[in-house]
Amino acid sequence: MAEWLYEEGIGEARAALIEKGRLVEAQIERESDAARAGSVMQGKLVRTVIPKKRGIARLISGEEVLVEPIPPKIAEGATVLLEILREAIPEEGRAKLAKARIAQPGSKAHPAPSLLQRLRATGLPIVPCPAHEEDRFEAHGWSELMEEAISGDIGTEEAALRIFPTPAMILIDVDGSMPPAKLGPKGAKLAAQAIRRMDLTGSIGIDLPTMNNKDERAVASAQIDKYLPLPFERTAVNGFGFVQIIRRRERMNLMELLRADPVETAALALLRRAERHGNGGPATITAAPAIIDRLHKATDWIETLARRRGGAISLKADAALAISAGHVA
Repeated sequence: MAEWLYEEGIGEARAALIEKGRLVEAQIERESDAARAGSVMQGKLVRTVIPKKRGIARLISGEEVLVEPIPPKIAEGATVLLEILREAIPEEGRAKLAKARIAQPGSKAHPAPSLLQRLRATGLPIVPCPAHEEDRFEAHGWSELMEEAISGDIGTEEAALRIFPTPAMILIDVDGSMPPAKLGPKGAKLAAQAIRRMDLTGSIGIDLPTMNNKDERAVASAQIDKYLPLPFERTAVNGFGFVQIIRRRERMNLMELLRADPVETAALALLRRAERHGNGGPATITAAPAIIDRLHKATDWIETLARRRGGAISLKADAALAISAGHVA
């Protein structure tokens, strides 16, 4: 029976879908004032990019969003109610604005569903995982998955993936020591599982080894269909071993989220460890100066940690530590 593990962490909520004892899907929702997919928000059309087709609106928060299409009767300067379809996405060199459309007549402003609300909508059981209980996330490989998402490297010498997010698409390179006829299906399976675990969406290209005939390529295609749940669209595996997958894109995937702000990612991971360290009471967090600076600025995080542990929290900077090498005592 599949079930969601759920943590209401400090600074972020976390969820892990467990099927037959395996972590098959992970989701993280961080605290943020940015527009979230599924919300309806008020804004002002500040610029027309393509008349009647595309424009830029500014929300009350100051965030700018891309609006498509623009009804003919709406001019620059007009106040509009916007349905957020896709959240802002970080990209190298520039950020991709959140995408919205004019809300349907009669709509009212409302927040997006939270991660917990989205989990409830799946109809699957949800298991709360408070910090004072056994760490079920770690028991199912949570930290290992986070490391894979940060590095983009998955697998073994026999069959391995290297994942490269680009502005155009996510590229997954499959390599290994197995013969192509076996590496193709194995790589397709690993890629499909990684896409699901990290919630990779949008346009995804998988570069499998070149296989000799259509039957071998069909076996590889079948592995994608078996291990990647619908909805998605894909091409056939072509003669060069390339297959493209399209999945609906609403928010950052796990790789983008963890890489967007490495300092915040390391700080939140350290807070998670601090929640679970020992038997509660006072604690000292020692970490790289950048991590300690980030924690000093997040007084609400430290106050929450102190309340959950039942003791004062001290912060100590150590310039000799890498950002991922913090510890709790």
